[in-house]
Amino acid sequence: MRIDKFLWCLRYFKTRTLASTATKKGHVRVNGSVVKPSREVYPTDKINVRIDQVNYQLIVLDLPKSRVGAKLVDIYRQDTTPKSEFETQELLKYSKDYYRKKGEGRPTKKDRRDIEDYMDFDEK
Repeated sequence: MRIDKFLWCLRYFKTRTLASTATKKGHVRVNGSVVKPSREVYPTDKINVRIDQVNYQLIVLDLPKSRVGAKLVDIYRQDTTPKSEFETQELLKYSKDYYRKKGEGRPTKKDRRDIEDYMDFDEK
């Protein structure tokens, strides 16, 4: 089975196109080497996938016939991702003092004043 199809089947990516694109960009490694989307995956292969600044590490146990449900994913892979990877992701969320979600538009007067007060505080 192709690596992009395997990652899509195990729900690491929402679409197969996203899985293929991530593989082309070099975010996927099999047994330590960067691979193309057409690379065949076999049981006992070790896969590293980088998604949202988290390096997932997994071992292939078996190959699914098609996309599987979320409850059945553990049958086909063994997740060996260290807990520290997820902790760093949580720290990144808290490290942003001021964060506006995409699509909220321009800052309001209150937001602008808060930003200016913060910037003035740093200069003193």
